[in-house]
Amino acid sequence: MTMESPLDTARSQLRSAVEKLSLSESMWNTLSTPRRILEVAVPLRRDTGVVEMYKGYRVQYSTTRGPSKGGIRFHPDIDLDETVALAMLMTWKCALVNLPYGGAKGGVAVDPRGLSARENERLTRRYTSEILPIIGPERDIPAPDVGTDEKNMAWMMDTYSVNAGFSVPGVVTGKPIVLGGSLGRTTATGDGVAISVREALIDRGIDIKGATIAIQGFGKVGYWTAVAVEAMGMRVVAVSDVSGGVKDFGSIADLHDHIASGGEIANYGKGEQISNEELLHLDVDVLVPAALADAITSKSALGIKARIVVEGANAPTTPEGDRIMHDNGITVVPDILANSGGVIVSYFEWVQDKQNYFWSADQIKENLESMMMRAFAEVRQLVKEKNVSWRDAAMMIGVGRVAEAHKLRGLYP
Repeated sequence: MTMESPLDTARSQLRSAVEKLSLSESMWNTLSTPRRILEVAVPLRRDTGVVEMYKGYRVQYSTTRGPSKGGIRFHPDIDLDETVALAMLMTWKCALVNLPYGGAKGGVAVDPRGLSARENERLTRRYTSEILPIIGPERDIPAPDVGTDEKNMAWMMDTYSVNAGFSVPGVVTGKPIVLGGSLGRTTATGDGVAISVREALIDRGIDIKGATIAIQGFGKVGYWTAVAVEAMGMRVVAVSDVSGGVKDFGSIADLHDHIASGGEIANYGKGEQISNEELLHLDVDVLVPAALADAITSKSALGIKARIVVEGANAPTTPEGDRIMHDNGITVVPDILANSGGVIVSYFEWVQDKQNYFWSADQIKENLESMMMRAFAEVRQLVKEKNVSWRDAAMMIGVGRVAEAHKLRGLYP
């Protein structure tokens, strides 16, 4: 079977929303076309003195509701189609949670694990200089994503600021606290996923205390999701990374320490080793795919026993996989709602940088909870009113808001 690409999946979801909203073909043409695409060559002088070339991208999908916003991904498999797809999803995500942003995405096709710290810095700074003409705190605000972290954001901020001639902390989010980062940003995506898990359990009438959770992916999203759901009284029974999975492993903290010291889940000495596919098919209350795209396909969806799937990753489900889960009565909380905590707290960081006034951790937590709950309530209400899936409802709200903004702004000239 031929797998759909992330862009095919994103366009299929958009087409469904456009049809359900009865939007015109002209509006489809507008919404399905990215505003600006930049492809750049990124030269890197390795520590050996050899110069290598890498492809870099920055896609600004929409600026209709405000400056574009989206992560920077360092991954060997990234390409233009995937970058466009992720920028498209960011557009609907920002609109769904009612942030004054459009969507963007970017990255470099490189494996950061093969870079020294100095090489990573040189690559980050050169990539930043190549996309510098189209980014800025009022234009396009990058953030960390797969393969990047707060160190990369510090280098990006510094590179932009050196060229501007003064410090511009608001050009990126996800920075270190001392450089204008926000409290709560590191854990934000996982915290938002946990809120979505909690609310989905309540909606299905399942007791939160002791509810069983399996998490595919144990990086920045998966780990913090595990920490947050356990703090709410749920029980994480299985996790996995690219090396494999483990169930009945004991302590999340011990497992994290093992990985932080250079280990992998596949060589963790406790619990029962399982494959990533076996993790997807465990009999649990909630499955959280928090790795990369296309984890749940027409094949893997058939064996899912969880009553709820909460998408921590971007685009982890193909359209056929989505249809199978819907037919099997599984509640799927879509990525544009479930993992929106990251961009919400990125928005808080951007606002704090613009004001030069910073909030407490309690304020961040309270405001994140408020915005997530409001979006969740709006999606839940539309699910019941229109008898549509959670994904369709979330897409209808996000796409509908962008379409309305297009109509109100009109077409120039």
